[in-house]
Amino acid sequence: MKTYLILLSLSISSLVINAQNYTLPLWEGEIPNYKVSGEKEEFFTHKGIFFLKNIQNPNITVYVPTKRNATGEAVIICPGGGYYNLAYYWEGRDIAKALNAKGIAAIVLKYRLPTSNNYIVRHKSPLLDAQRAMRTVRYHAAAWNIESNKIGIMGFSAGGHLASTLSTHYDKGNLQAKDSIEQVSCRPDFSVLVYPVISFNDEFTHQGSAKALLGENPSKELRINFSNELQVTKDTPPAILIHSSDDKDVPVKNSIVYYEALQKYNVSSELHIYPYGGHGYSLAIGKGHLAGWIDRCTDWIQYLSKEKTDE
Repeated sequence: MKTYLILLSLSISSLVINAQNYTLPLWEGEIPNYKVSGEKEEFFTHKGIFFLKNIQNPNITVYVPTKRNATGEAVIICPGGGYYNLAYYWEGRDIAKALNAKGIAAIVLKYRLPTSNNYIVRHKSPLLDAQRAMRTVRYHAAAWNIESNKIGIMGFSAGGHLASTLSTHYDKGNLQAKDSIEQVSCRPDFSVLVYPVISFNDEFTHQGSAKALLGENPSKELRINFSNELQVTKDTPPAILIHSSDDKDVPVKNSIVYYEALQKYNVSSELHIYPYGGHGYSLAIGKGHLAGWIDRCTDWIQYLSKEKTDE
């Protein structure tokens, strides 16, 4: 395993020099919480948006700015899709390119979905993939011109639930693991949550995401464990939240309760609520001042980064 990781690291370093983006698998060998189901990954388009479903081989695609433009920050992006599909370009690749334009490295996560039949325990696969993605990026940070303490997680809709889950269900790594990547912390340094599902409180959750992740009749304990506003502590990473007050799919209260929880524990956070936009607007091109949401996020990321540098 150590020999493999050395060779992988060298090959990845070479790729960074020779390409602006590339894809690598999250897991080598046995994939945790996985069983063969006979399904095949599929793609389809709906309203001009490209979706993926039945993810069998989770991976990350790394988009890096040129070295002279690189700021040292990186963001792992979790596309949305209700835990049924992934809006892979709309809330993944397009966002990555916008971040690169600001000098920020971006890593699009193709994570397994609990609505495929390839899981052993339904709710575990997305979080396992997100944790592995964070460890992998941190492990290879130097080769990718990234500072290992400036790596965040970004998520849209159900991807926002996954990002907030990683932000509240992380660990410091297993120093006894034979796999060197598993020895690395998976705690994000910050999170960017865009019209996110946060809670599985029946009063304001997105029922489709709750059903997809937890199944038809989840226990009260499971619902509480994945209602991430209830899992915030003083050690939860800083967050910026973007939402629209007219979002009829994922009520804005999801972002509000997470922000309130962060404020309760004095965790640095921002909340931007736009009066319009609905749900699922990606970069919001052509939607007036709503299109400035990504600038608010990159400004905030670089503000956090400066604070770390000045410490």
